[in-house]
Amino acid sequence: MDSENETIEPPARHDAVAGGPRISGAPPETLKKRAEFLACARALKQAMPGVIVQARRRSPADTAAPRVGYTCSKKVGGAVERNRAKRRLREAARAVIPALGRPGWDYVLIGRAGATAARPFETLIADLEAALARLHAPRGGGERGRE
Repeated sequence: MDSENETIEPPARHDAVAGGPRISGAPPETLKKRAEFLACARALKQAMPGVIVQARRRSPADTAAPRVGYTCSKKVGGAVERNRAKRRLREAARAVIPALGRPGWDYVLIGRAGATAARPFETLIADLEAALARLHAPRGGGERGRE
């Protein structure tokens, strides 16, 4: 056996979307502290069939990149199901937040029982895009909108 000419392929990385392409690009900065999650929970919310999105503006002067947190309750399932749902949410955020997320905002993506892991990935992305569009849409009643 000629080991000098033989190349060993690294093991294939398991994508968050089985059989789908991996979204390129850096992932958004993540929320890590409980206080950051609680602050988002007190702010705007938008429920979609595949995901619930909570959003808040940090401060008008803050123009840093958007930050994202991910969570799934035990209603989603055991640890394996929750982790799978969070992996899918991370990949959806990687695809959508750089384009539709606003600087200076925090977002929390909450997995939904029986939906986040089961929905087709393209539909999950569409849910996230629609939720962000609704969260940032101008409100009725003469207000300026959610900037």
